[in-house]
Amino acid sequence: MATSFSWSRCSSLQSMCTDRNERVKNSNNRATMMVVAEKKAKKTRKIILKEDISRLGKKGQVIDVKAGFYRNFLLPLGKAQIVTPLLLKEMRVEEERIEAEKKRVKEEAQQLALIFETVGAFKVKRKGGKGKQIFGSVTAQDLVDIIKAQIQRDVDKRIVSLTEIRETGEYIAELKLHPEVTARVRLNVFAN
Repeated sequence: MATSFSWSRCSSLQSMCTDRNERVKNSNNRATMMVVAEKKAKKTRKIILKEDISRLGKKGQVIDVKAGFYRNFLLPLGKAQIVTPLLLKEMRVEEERIEAEKKRVKEEAQQLALIFETVGAFKVKRKGGKGKQIFGSVTAQDLVDIIKAQIQRDVDKRIVSLTEIRETGEYIAELKLHPEVTARVRLNVFAN
């Protein structure tokens, strides 16, 4: 769509005419200037994602998207928010809080690992059979119960890594207290 301007005696408008604009003569002998539109500027918005979106990004990520995509899809569904200085500050404060919480949890896990390792060996008594064999086996749940009885600490049996124990002797069990902290616990299995 071309817009046309007409002028008759205005030389300043005629001098502003450049190579891209064209002068056309009308039927009434007036000069008309045709303005050819330039390429549209891309309209993008800097947004923060409120949730994970496949092929776009993860929650909390700051990205640029087309204005229409934001206006027509992300905004009505509540999946994104336009970046503001206040919002960026809040995000930084939240990230610092999360990092402090992760650090606190890791320190607690390290202290608990130190307690488990300084206790020594946990003693397990089972009914004995021939030689070193015992009836049944010692399981992760048995270890959790012994820890609860001896040092009054609740431990989830899913974090206990224990080989199958069917004989008397000394064994090592690992407790994965944190992704970066593992405690090694000794078990002494005795027969009655």
